[in-house]
Amino acid sequence: MGIVRAAGIWNCFALMSTLIAPHSVVLFQGDSITDCGRSREEDSTNELHFLGNGGYVCMAAASLLADRPSDGLRIHNRGVAGDRIVDLYARVLRDTINLKPDVLSVLIGVNDTWHGFNNNGIPIPKFERIYRDYLNEVREALPNIRLVLCEPFVLRCGVVTDDWVTEMDLRREVVRRLVSDYAATFVPFQGLFDEAVKKAPAEYWASDGVHPSAAGHCLMARAWLDAVA
Repeated sequence: MGIVRAAGIWNCFALMSTLIAPHSVVLFQGDSITDCGRSREEDSTNELHFLGNGGYVCMAAASLLADRPSDGLRIHNRGVAGDRIVDLYARVLRDTINLKPDVLSVLIGVNDTWHGFNNNGIPIPKFERIYRDYLNEVREALPNIRLVLCEPFVLRCGVVTDDWVTEMDLRREVVRRLVSDYAATFVPFQGLFDEAVKKAPAEYWASDGVHPSAAGHCLMARAWLDAVA
């Protein structure tokens, strides 16, 4: 859905979701891009400090909650900075299944490459195997869950080298296979930023090539909302 003009102010997020039914529990999972300094308190739903400090999760959740105040949505952010796919899988029961989400959104993969340069990365075949194990375990426990799989991304600036880009291309291929195999909704974050750098330098959207700026997070929130609508 395009941007609409309202009362002389650009409303970036005016849409209604059809993937997210009334009274849904929505769970965002991932690494620092999702975490964004969120509170670690239990039963962490809906409030700003639970959703992260101005990241795409906070922006997307705020839009949903503002547009659908009578729908009883409960939105969790359980991203953890530094997580790789093995770390996400290690907390599958506590931070996914036990929350009983109706919609699960996952953005993971960049640390599996980044940590590889410190001898703690996750090779592509293992990344795919563990990602499938995670989704299979979630599906087995929550057979009606709706999955949203987000494309991991990097921008060509900051810490990102050509080796990163080559490896991240392979991780994105894994995510696309998972989208097909699990009938998931796909959020094309890399494609989003590939278009964005035609309008402003990569550093404008993510100064280190990994962690988005406020503008970058805003683009991500729009893309996520567009995908679930």
